[in-house]
Amino acid sequence: MNRRRILAVGAIATLAGCVSYPGRSDPPSSEKLVRNAIETRRHMTDLQARRTMTVETPDETVERTERIACKPPAKQRIEVLESTDPDVTTGAVTVTNRATTWEYNPSTAIVDKQYHPNKTDTDRTRLVLESLLEESRLGYDGVDTVDGREAHVIETKPPIDDIGPAIDLVVGETTFVVPLRVTSDPDAMDITRTVWIDDAYRYPLKERHTISIDGETRHELTVTYTDLAIDIGLEPGTFTYDPPNDATVVTEGREPLGVFESRAAATEITPDDLPEPAVPESYLLDRVTVVEKAERFGTTTTLWYNDPNVVARELYVAVREVQRFSPDILEETAVDGHTAYRRDGRIQSVFWACDELNYEVSSLTDDTPLLEIAASIGCP
Repeated sequence: MNRRRILAVGAIATLAGCVSYPGRSDPPSSEKLVRNAIETRRHMTDLQARRTMTVETPDETVERTERIACKPPAKQRIEVLESTDPDVTTGAVTVTNRATTWEYNPSTAIVDKQYHPNKTDTDRTRLVLESLLEESRLGYDGVDTVDGREAHVIETKPPIDDIGPAIDLVVGETTFVVPLRVTSDPDAMDITRTVWIDDAYRYPLKERHTISIDGETRHELTVTYTDLAIDIGLEPGTFTYDPPNDATVVTEGREPLGVFESRAAATEITPDDLPEPAVPESYLLDRVTVVEKAERFGTTTTLWYNDPNVVARELYVAVREVQRFSPDILEETAVDGHTAYRRDGRIQSVFWACDELNYEVSSLTDDTPLLEIAASIGCP
């Protein structure tokens, strides 16, 4: 569901009316409200809600309602309850966990099953909130009621390139691909993003994107949570999926040899000895994946660690039979007296070779002590 296309070419918008915040002479800080939402997201355990998405244009209105449950950053279940979107059928289901994604299309009775056991998971929603705080002009527009809940209304003016062909939402764990046929002068385009932040949860409850050209609204996307519940627990089996008996399952990606909860269980099938890295105390072993790739790439065993108190704060240690890094494009360093190589960027990494095995320690966060972790492994 990360790239669902909703055909939309313009809209006539009616923005919700808001009132001043009762009991306050000065409105609350928009920046503080967004920071609070970021902190809520950083420490969130689970979320469940009904989510309604509406696209209005001068020519049509497209809407769908879904039941959504998620455990950020990787686990998500979406069930489409009602839909007038021709590309998303009522009864469609998407279930994602750390290793696999299932997408069921009832109109074709096909389940797409994608294996991704070694996919790193960023927290897209938190990153979008952070980009709003850092890059947009925020304005407080009072208080509104959404699904019987009091919500603070924040209007933003995002950078023009935030729209492009895709819209990243803070409400809904989703990226929408929205094609726009803009024939007017781009300088005349006015883009407004409005976010409603729930007063009790301090979390986005509703979001609206409005695009106007030459003063005329051409496109409006509204996403709303109802029955929102955060950190109350989810039913067992929420992120597993059993395809219908009459469905055809089509697989993509390489199926892992195994995904294990402990090093001991993984050593029963992995051909290599597994290290015991000294990771920071806040990190716990989440899983061990063993993937046999094409013959020239051999087997990769990856130990995944995360901080259970902070969403998307994780690191991994990979043990490979075949070298997958290029020393010529990396910065040389040393690990426990052995030559190693660093990579900076979205993923911070340290690579080194030892006898017939290759090692990697990587993280998405800048504060991870990669060299210290790598030194604790050394050349076992």
